[in-house]
Amino acid sequence: MPDQKSLRAYARLVIEIGIALERDQILVINAPIECAPFARLLAEEAYGAGAHEVVMSWSDERSAHIKYALAPQSVFTEFPEWKRAFYTDYAEQGAAFVSIAARDPEIFRDIAPQRLTLAQQAAGAALLEYRSRLMNNENTWCVVSVPTVAWAQKVFPDATAEEAEQRLWTAILHAVRIGEGDAVEAWREHIAFLHRAAAFLNAQDFARLHYTNALGTDLIVELPEGHLWAGGSEPSQTGVQFVANLPTEEVYTLPHREGVFGTVVATRPLVYQGSLIEGMRLRFDRGRVIAFSAERGEEKLRELLATDEGACHLGEVALVPYDSPIRESGLLFYNTLFDENAACHLAFGKAYPTCLRGGDALESVELLQRGVNDSLLHEDFMVGSRDLSITGTRRADGSEVPVFIEGNFAPF
Repeated sequence: MPDQKSLRAYARLVIEIGIALERDQILVINAPIECAPFARLLAEEAYGAGAHEVVMSWSDERSAHIKYALAPQSVFTEFPEWKRAFYTDYAEQGAAFVSIAARDPEIFRDIAPQRLTLAQQAAGAALLEYRSRLMNNENTWCVVSVPTVAWAQKVFPDATAEEAEQRLWTAILHAVRIGEGDAVEAWREHIAFLHRAAAFLNAQDFARLHYTNALGTDLIVELPEGHLWAGGSEPSQTGVQFVANLPTEEVYTLPHREGVFGTVVATRPLVYQGSLIEGMRLRFDRGRVIAFSAERGEEKLRELLATDEGACHLGEVALVPYDSPIRESGLLFYNTLFDENAACHLAFGKAYPTCLRGGDALESVELLQRGVNDSLLHEDFMVGSRDLSITGTRRADGSEVPVFIEGNFAPF
């Protein structure tokens, strides 16, 4: 474990900048049992900031593996009413939510994909209201991470368990700017840069983006009228500025669900439901995946795309400089929270309604009519490379503007 000063600084960052916890607010922490020491530290910091109550929701991936391997398949079509009520009720009370994303990247590699998909569909349907509140920023929320032994040994396979865990701690703390002076102030400066990037993109009002690189990516992504770019912190519906992911290096918006054309090649593995999908290649027409392949995990990719109607459409377009600190670390984290912040990425599935002007006040049918994709899932995959070029076409006059040159933002 790192020294207590660094851990305290990280916990403070999550509470103060991540969820921007308000006095007398409830905090719900979703955490693997292996991450209990840090979850408890978050609780201490939360109470110090004036939390009304801190509620723990524990998970155990090893117990989950036993269930997926041995339980009757019918159980995966069910979702406990108490668990639905737990999340929905706390959300309605205005709780903030912190989730610690840390798992063995291949814990479920031997589980039949259909079992995992059924469980995801059941959870997605039951927690629809809760997830809708978070994606509409009705509640503040933040995803963070700390090491587990199995995950650390995947990232550092030649190290002992203890060495691997310590090296992953070092990488995570560097990624969230701990140990480089005042982390909270460093994050305020970083957020200001991301806000400037988003403001530049919003001023262009692009109709479409064109992605190309030497790997074979040649993709047109149309953007709906009224789309909004966001990055860094964003306001909740009550005006509280929070940061949904720590770390974050992205500015993002939503594509038009029927406006994606061409081919895109993934540049990093996707960890999905405890398995790896590598060497992914996708072809789109009218927004829908019409052909796909993967060097590894193709059946898992097939299950992902078949989750529901919206799963084979895109819900997010995110821009991340190739020279981001996470990419420069040289590590493949096998964790989307980090790997998506090492490269430009896209996401299958649900779009954020907050990325459309007035979208948080629209019903699902109205959002669909405006080109906003809906799905039970939202899964990011990485497409950025050193030679990635992105050109934007302005809606007003059709002029073209360089957005990315050789993997990084063009000057703005």
